[in-house]
Formats: sequence, structure tokens, C-alpha cells
Amino acid sequence: MKSRNLAVTAIALAALASGAALAQDKKDMKEGAMEKCYGVSLAGKNDCAAGPGTSCAGTSKKDYQGNAWKHVPKGTCTSIKTPKGMGSLGPTKA
Repeated sequence: MKSRNLAVTAIALAALASGAALAQDKKDMKEGAMEKCYGVSLAGKNDCAAGPGTSCAGTSKKDYQGNAWKHVPKGTCTSIKTPKGMGSLGPTKA
């Protein structure tokens, strides 16, 4: 019985910790700690904006697609190097 209670407690604590991490991510976005960085995501791993015929997150068709973006820590986008060049704060042709 004690091990069952411990397992339930562990699961509850893990759920609380994960909720706190998600809340922190949302807080960072609201405070401007993140920015959109175009041309740095892998195929299907973009956060949003992937051009005509796509619905949004996870819809980019190729790696480093210039019109698809990922959220990255503010101030780091243009220093991200990819095989197709550097990250961009706006959509690119790549």
C-alpha cells in the first residue's frame, strides 16, 4: 500500500513540475524573452508560418525552409548557422 501511495505522489509531483515548466515558457514568450527565427527549423519541426498550403506548426516541407520559423531565445537568431546560411528575423527565399 505504501509503494502505491509513493507512486501516486511521484506522478502528481511530476505533473506539477511539468505544468510549472510550461507556465515558465508562456511567461518567457509574454515578456519577450523569445523571438521568431526564420530558416532554422528542420522539416516538420517549425513552430509556425510555413507558406501557402500549410496550416502552421509542424508543416514545413524541408529543412531550413525560409518561410518557416522557430522560437529561439531573444538575440540569438541571427547567430544561428545552418547549411543554408544564418537565421533571419524575417522570411527568406531559402
